[in-house]
Amino acid sequence: MSTINITIDNKTLQVDKGTTILKAAQKAGIHIPTLCYMHLEDLNIEHKPAGCRICVVEVAGRRNLAPACATECTEGMVVNTHSLRVLNARKTVMELILSDHPTDCLICPKSGNCDLQSMAHQLGIRKIHYQGEQSTYREDTSPSIIRDMDKCIMCRRCETMCNEFQTVGVLSAVNRGFMAVVAPAFEQNLDHSPCTYCGQCVAVCPTGALTEVDHTNQLIRTLADPAKTVIVQTAPAVRAALGEEFGLPAGTLVTGKLVAALRRLGFHYVFDTDWAADLTIMEEGTELLDRLTRYLNGDKSVTLPILTSCCPAWVKFFEHQFPDLIDIPSSARSPQQMFGSVAKTYFAQMLGIDRKNLVVVSIMPCLAKKYECTRPEFAVDGNPDVDFSISTRELANLIKQSNIDFLSLPDEDFDNPMGESTGAGVIFGTTGGVIEAAVRTAYELYTKKPLPRIDFHELRGLDGIRQATIDFDGLKLNIGIAHGLGNARKLLEDIRAGKSNFHAIEIMACPGGCIGGGGQPLHHGNSTIIKARHKAIYLEDSNKPIRKSHENPYIQKVYQEFLGKPMSEKAHHLLHTIYFDRSKKSFVVTQE
Repeated sequence: MSTINITIDNKTLQVDKGTTILKAAQKAGIHIPTLCYMHLEDLNIEHKPAGCRICVVEVAGRRNLAPACATECTEGMVVNTHSLRVLNARKTVMELILSDHPTDCLICPKSGNCDLQSMAHQLGIRKIHYQGEQSTYREDTSPSIIRDMDKCIMCRRCETMCNEFQTVGVLSAVNRGFMAVVAPAFEQNLDHSPCTYCGQCVAVCPTGALTEVDHTNQLIRTLADPAKTVIVQTAPAVRAALGEEFGLPAGTLVTGKLVAALRRLGFHYVFDTDWAADLTIMEEGTELLDRLTRYLNGDKSVTLPILTSCCPAWVKFFEHQFPDLIDIPSSARSPQQMFGSVAKTYFAQMLGIDRKNLVVVSIMPCLAKKYECTRPEFAVDGNPDVDFSISTRELANLIKQSNIDFLSLPDEDFDNPMGESTGAGVIFGTTGGVIEAAVRTAYELYTKKPLPRIDFHELRGLDGIRQATIDFDGLKLNIGIAHGLGNARKLLEDIRAGKSNFHAIEIMACPGGCIGGGGQPLHHGNSTIIKARHKAIYLEDSNKPIRKSHENPYIQKVYQEFLGKPMSEKAHHLLHTIYFDRSKKSFVVTQE
C-alpha cells in the first residue's frame, strides 16, 4: 500500500493511503475526542457516521471543519486538532446535543459510565446556552432491555451492532429531523420484535438510552424476606470479568472472592452454574451420541448437525430467523435453566421446603438470561425455575452499595451438592468451550476408552467461524463453531442449502462467547480484554482436579438418587425443552 506524508499539530507523519485523520492522530499519540465513532477491530467493524461532529478538526486550505473519523488523509495535508475555532465548534456541538438531552444524570443507570457525560466534562461544559423544546418518546421495557429514547443521541452504534455484526435487523433510524430516533420497525416494542436480547446494543450505547432491566432492588427485597430461602448460581464467565469492576486487570480470576461476596450479601447457599454445565454435557452429549448412532445405523429421520442450545439469544435468533430448522438444535435446556429445575425439585426436597419458598437467582454475563427466566415453559404453575437473573455489572454495583471490600475478601468455596464442577463446566464461558466439554465426555462414552488427551486446542480460538475434525477412535466427527449471530447465520444458511457436512455445531451469540456478553463490564470491543478473559477461563479449567463432566461425583449422585440416567423420562421432563416458530408473530405497535 502506498504511503503519504501529512502534518498533524506540527508533527510530520507517514501513513498509509486511505487512513483517516483520526487514525493518523491516534498513531501519533494525538487525542481527538469522539462520541459516535466506534471501532471494534477484532469484529472488523468500524462505525464512522460523522454524525456528532465532536471530532472536527481544521484542515489547511479547507473552508469548513472536517470530521476526523470520516476524512481521509491526502498528500501534504496539514491538520490542526485543537485550534480555537475547533474548540469552540466542539463546545457548541456538545451544548446543542445536551439541549435535547434529559438532565437526570443523578438517577440515570449510566451515570458515572456515560460517554456523553464524560465528554461534557472533558470539554468543560458548565452551562447550556441553547434552550428549546426537547424531543420526548415513550419508554420501552422488555424482559431484558430498557429503551429510553429521550437519551438517544443518534450515534447509531446500536444499529451497527444489531444489523452488521449480529444481523438481527431489529434497530434502525426511523422518522426524520427533530423526531428521528433509533427503534424497531414501526416503533414497536422490543418484545414484539425479533430482538434476541443479546445485549450487544447495550454494550456499545454511549448513554443511558439502552440499559439492562435492573433486578438488584428486587434481589435486596427478596434477601430480606425471612419466609424465603434464597440460593444463587454464578456463571463461569462472571469470575473472569468481575474483578475489572474493582480495578483488577482483565482476566483476573476472582472465583473465591465472588463466592465470599455472595455469602456476605445474604444468600443462604452459593452454587456454581458450572455444575449445571456438567449436567448439560451429560444430556447434550448423550443426545449427540444417540443421533449419531441412529444416523450411522441408517435412520434417515435423524437430523444433523446437532446444534448447542445453551445460549438463549441464539435460541431466540433461530426461532425467529430459521424456524424451518427448529428440529436441529439439541433439546437440552441451558445450564441456567437446568440448575433452576433441579434446585426447585431435587434440592427443595432435600431442604424439605415448597418450591415457591425457594428463590433461585442467577449471576450471568448475559442479558438474554433475564428473558430466558420469563419463558413460560420454564415455570411450574406460574412459579419460574429461575426467579430472576442479574448481570455481572449489576452484581458489582450491589457489592459496592453493600460496602463490601471486595479485594480484601478471603477466597471461599462453593456449597455442595450443586457447587462442585469440573474444568469442562468452566470452559462453557468462552467460544468453543461447550463443544470441547461435550467431546471430552462423548469420546469416552462412545469408545469406552480413556481420552488420549484432555485439551482440544483445535476447537479453541477467537476466529468468528472455526471447524475441526475429531477422531472418535475411527469415527471422524466434523465440528463447527461460531460466535456472533452474523457468523451463526452463515452456518445456518449452509445447513438450509444442504451444504453443511458438520455433525455438531456450537453457537454463541456474543463476541468471544459468554466472556463478551452484554451484561459484562463494558469493554467496547477491546480485543485485549476479551483475550484476557478467554485465557482466564482455560487457566481455571487446567487447575481443576476433575476436567470431564461425567466424572463429577455430584453429577453421578444426582442421577443415582433422582434422575436415573441421561435422557431418561424424568431427565427429559426436567432438563429438556421445546422451541417455537416465532417468524409469524404479528407486529404489535404500542401507541404513546
